[in-house]
Amino acid sequence: MTSAPDVLCIGESMALFVPAEPGPPDEVRKWVRSIGGAESNVACHLPALGFTSAWVSAVGDDPFGRALVREIGEAGVDVSAVVVDPTRPTGLYVKESGADGSPVRYYRKGSAASGMDAGLLGKLDLDGVRVIHLSGITPALSDGCLDLVRALMERPRGDTLVSFDVNFRPALWTERDPSVLAGLAARADIVLAGEDEAERVWGTGDPARLRAAVPGPKTLVVKHGARGVTLVEGDGPPLFSPALQVDVVEPVGAGDAFAAGFLAATLRGDDPATRLRRGHLQAAATLLTHDDVGTPLPGSVVEALLGADEAAWAAAKLTDKGVVGG
Repeated sequence: MTSAPDVLCIGESMALFVPAEPGPPDEVRKWVRSIGGAESNVACHLPALGFTSAWVSAVGDDPFGRALVREIGEAGVDVSAVVVDPTRPTGLYVKESGADGSPVRYYRKGSAASGMDAGLLGKLDLDGVRVIHLSGITPALSDGCLDLVRALMERPRGDTLVSFDVNFRPALWTERDPSVLAGLAARADIVLAGEDEAERVWGTGDPARLRAAVPGPKTLVVKHGARGVTLVEGDGPPLFSPALQVDVVEPVGAGDAFAAGFLAATLRGDDPATRLRRGHLQAAATLLTHDDVGTPLPGSVVEALLGADEAAWAAAKLTDKGVVGG
């Protein structure tokens, strides 16, 4: 890394292919190549939100790897510490787009990123980094990747916060024990989890019960899908924030967008309700597109909705034409 970023995101990114024409996947002949990866998605959102970010991973010495590094860098992300593996390929995945969900097929076994291990930590200068953002995808990739995440969790932090998005992917845990996710989350400062993910990992998606099961992290964010999000911070009571109404084009990537908006607002020192709303607004921008990282909403829309009362927030609906109602 050329200098300490506000947020350092570590994890695999892959070449992402989505249909470029309608029809069943086995009949589609034209596909568009993009980028897919939870941690790089977060990193790509942050420069537009006013914070510097870096992404660290490993890619293959192949066209897909070179494209990933170039395009993530073009989003304003520092990619100088990305490792190029001469023997393993860049992973890829294929996504079928739809407003109700997007079946995903991964081709990542033996990928360059799966070869990462704790040795990577010795190559990084983490002095001055304000947040290290990780996800539960990385420890599922290999023993080495699990060792890397553990080493990051266990190192002395000083003023650096560790953010951990559970991002439970059942297909990645068929040959590994997902119970390690609970131990990793317990060492983080900020934990984000969908209520369905929390149910799988801790046996409950209820925010109050989850706080009892995960007492260590200062900040716990429980995502309830289209219903909204609950924040539990310190010993305070749960704070629920309803999601915006959105004409959803495609849902994948919205959780990463929420994480980026929430982290940016946390670094800015915003109050809890504003932090949650900024997360919702960033997620909404991604829900309006087929891409994993959407174009940020206009500043005027963001400011108007941040200042809206509860009734106006609930009445507002975001469409490709702008805000309806509110």
